Amino acid sequence: MSDSKKNFFEDVYEVVKLIPEGRVTSYGAIASYLGSKGSARMVGWALIASQPFAAIPAHRVVNRVGMLTGKQHFEASNAMQERLEQEGVKVENDQVVEFEKLFWEPAKELL
Repeated sequence: MSDSKKNFFEDVYEVVKLIPEGRVTSYGAIASYLGSKGSARMVGWALIASQPFAAIPAHRVVNRVGMLTGKQHFEASNAMQERLEQEGVKVENDQVVEFEKLFWEPAKELL
């Protein structure tokens, strides 16, 4: 892995660690906050690579409309939903209920 990619992944992890329990954000919001607006997929790759690190709450990152698009990368297909629900986030049909209300925007929250 190149140093720039490694640093980007580490930057993603630092942002994800700051997402409050019971809140969610999107791959694109993280990419935009890190100055890489078109790199939502790379944020996803970073989160896939984070699976061995329990301290990174990757379950709190969803797609731009609140869908649990990363769920297949967890140890069980329902693990992402279960973790969110343990934090009080309601999920129906792989969609975060009240997504707009629960959305955590790093660009606003991390001024």
